[in-house]
Amino acid sequence: MIFLATFHWGWLLAALLLGFAMGWIAVVQRGHGVSKNLARWLAALVAALLAAALARVVPGRLGYWLDLGLLMLALYLIGCGIGSCLRDRVLPGPAGAS
Repeated sequence: MIFLATFHWGWLLAALLLGFAMGWIAVVQRGHGVSKNLARWLAALVAALLAAALARVVPGRLGYWLDLGLLMLALYLIGCGIGSCLRDRVLPGPAGAS
């Protein structure tokens, strides 16, 4: 994992900054979104990929790309969270919402 961070630091920083930008500009809408069933399947897929990466089930180059992809996804989601939290604190809400 240290090798990924030292060799791909530019891509990892780009994933974090892209997530920050998307979290900053995203407007929260009260839409339908994804169903609970689809959200459960996606969470199970990410958990299975994470378990495969931690158990080193996928060997070689594919395992390397799996580790890198999961790390970039995690940094993107962290950036999204930070961007949206900072946007809520910095920018005022609508005039009618108190």
